[in-house]
Order: sequence, then structure tokens, then C-alpha cells
Amino acid sequence: MGGSLVDLNCDMGESFGAWQIEPGETVLGHVSSVNLACGYHAGDPLVMERTVARCKQHGVAVGAHPGYPDLMGFGRREMQLSPAEARAYVIYQVGALKAFCEAAGVPLQHVKLHGAFYNAASDDDRLASAVIEALLALRSWGLIVLARSGSLFARRAREAGLTVAEEVFADRAYNPDGTLVSRRLPGAVLHDPAEVARRAVQMATQGWVAAVDGTPVQLQVDSICVHGDNPEAAASVERMARELRAAGVRIAPLREVAGREPAGR
Repeated sequence: MGGSLVDLNCDMGESFGAWQIEPGETVLGHVSSVNLACGYHAGDPLVMERTVARCKQHGVAVGAHPGYPDLMGFGRREMQLSPAEARAYVIYQVGALKAFCEAAGVPLQHVKLHGAFYNAASDDDRLASAVIEALLALRSWGLIVLARSGSLFARRAREAGLTVAEEVFADRAYNPDGTLVSRRLPGAVLHDPAEVARRAVQMATQGWVAAVDGTPVQLQVDSICVHGDNPEAAASVERMARELRAAGVRIAPLREVAGREPAGR
């Protein structure tokens, strides 16, 4: 989808205890939305509270980033959840971040699953349905669902009446079917800020990206993500923001972007 309005999001708040994994304060000067870890795959109460305050200071919208209960594996290992577990894990984590947002006077804007939870729910109808059930239980909070572009999860959430925004990944390689290349494979994560920025502009203005085999993958581009644990995150976000604006694309929070009609595929 081409367009002149896009959200730029980054995962943050993923430090916990003595473990420090942050893309740096400069990122908050360029993104419009942040996906904040909720203590299961990363983050802890102090980090959550501190990151909400930082987002408020910079005027960046806050979203919940619930993951698998897997601190040791950073939420990127596969797990087998029952629907009841998936539903409860989402409500628990989103509720925890909502409390910190309420305490800081900051609205909670969206929910985006993390890592292996995100990937599994994107295309598994059973898991997607459980997550959607959780989000419907929190419907009074008016949260936007941030989902992978073209995924079953995005379609099911929209069918359920939730507000959905679809995202793309400028720093990840794509398979021809629109899924992300497994991190276990070489080249799955892109590290060159110039290449990441080039792909971001192409996605936002032309609505497609080349898969690893050169196949064009059509995309709905409401939001562009850059991963906060990528060592080049700060440089990539800064260059992406600059080149998007130079291409005539305005960067805005999801709440401004999500009301648009999805482009036809």
C-alpha cells in the first residue's frame, strides 16, 4: 500500500534486573509508538514504570508487548500453550502495563504480541482465536491490535470487530508467502541501516518488499517495526525516519493511522 502516513514502532523496555538490552534514548526521538515488554519474555516492574515515563516525556505512544513466559529464551523459543493459557497470559501482561500507564497518566494505545508468540498466533487459528478472546475481554480499553501484514491473525481480529493495524519489518527478511525468515537462518535479520531505511521507504510508498528469492510480497503498511535488541536499532531508526520524511511520508502514532480503510490486495 502506498501512502503518506505511517507509524514507526520499536520494541523497548526489554531490560530486567541486571540484564540491560535497550536501543538507547535517541530512538524515542524518532519513533511514534513503542511496544513495551510486560515481564514475561523480558522487562520487570521497574523497567516498565521507567519506560512508560520516558515515552511520556518524549510524546511517544505506548503499547503492550506480551510474550511467552520465557525470560531465559527471550520469548523466542516455541511453546505449546492451551487456549486458556494464551488468553490468561495476554490479559495478565496487558493488565500489568495498563496499571503503570494509568499511574503515569499515559493512555495505552495498542497490543502487539512478541517473538514466538507473535509468529505462532499469526497463522495458527486456534491460538489466534484465544488471543482475540483475551483482547475482546479488554475491549472497553479501546486498544488497537498490531499484527503482521497479511496474517490470519490480522484478518480474524478484524472479523471479530477489533481495530487492527498491520505492520511490516524493515530489518527482517521475508519468505515468499509473507512470513518472516526464521532467525535460525543466516540473513534473517538485516543490520545495515542504509538497507533497512531503503526497505522502509519502499514498503511505505510502494506497498511491497522483495522476498529472499526475489518474489514481490504485497503488504498492508500501517506501521513499520525495527527491533530494539538489534545493535543497529538506533542508527536504523534515525535513518528510516529521515528518509521516510524525505520521501513525503509523515510518521504518526497508530491511533492516527489505524482508522484508515485497508488497501485492497
